Amino acid sequence: MNSEQWSQRYREREYEHGREANLFLRREFATHAPSGRALDLACGEGRNAVWLAQQGWAVEAVDFCTLALERARELGRQRGVAVMWVEADLQRFEPAPGRFQLVVIAYLHLPGHERRGLLTRAARALARDGELFMVGHAVRNLSDGIGGPRDPTVLWNAAEIATELRDLGLVVDRAEEVARPYEGDDSGAEAVDVLLRARCGVRQTRC
Repeated sequence: MNSEQWSQRYREREYEHGREANLFLRREFATHAPSGRALDLACGEGRNAVWLAQQGWAVEAVDFCTLALERARELGRQRGVAVMWVEADLQRFEPAPGRFQLVVIAYLHLPGHERRGLLTRAARALARDGELFMVGHAVRNLSDGIGGPRDPTVLWNAAEIATELRDLGLVVDRAEEVARPYEGDDSGAEAVDVLLRARCGVRQTRC
């Protein structure tokens, strides 16, 4: 989907995914002492970036949709936090190398070659003590879950992405499927997500 298609989607429903941060981001980082700068790639309406700023991170958040960023700025104002909002296409966006202690990629679904390019830039943006956190719809969600894209070429496979991260020199600490209650559904249905955490290795020179 391009920027205008996303804008139309956001016009149909304000804060489509709610105002609260992703369940797994909150679980993984609620007790994690903020350690500097965080980068949220494809931040959408800002729920994750704003939450990270509330925890004490210095946050830069990037999206190519003007309307989404307007909503994100408003959410930040409501929560009383400052975030550096950047309007840019992630296929061309180059984050500052070695700048961030945390890079977040949440529910960004790209074809494999585009994803690998993004992961290369994300890994390059990590500081020596930096960590990459990723969560997205699993390919198994097509058969065993609910919601998310229906195109298998953009859905995530935990082992495949873990290999891509290792090829970039990162140490993969977690690469697994996780179940998530589906928002707005009272039937008890669950989505199948992929959760990954990776970090710079001790001898890593590219982070």
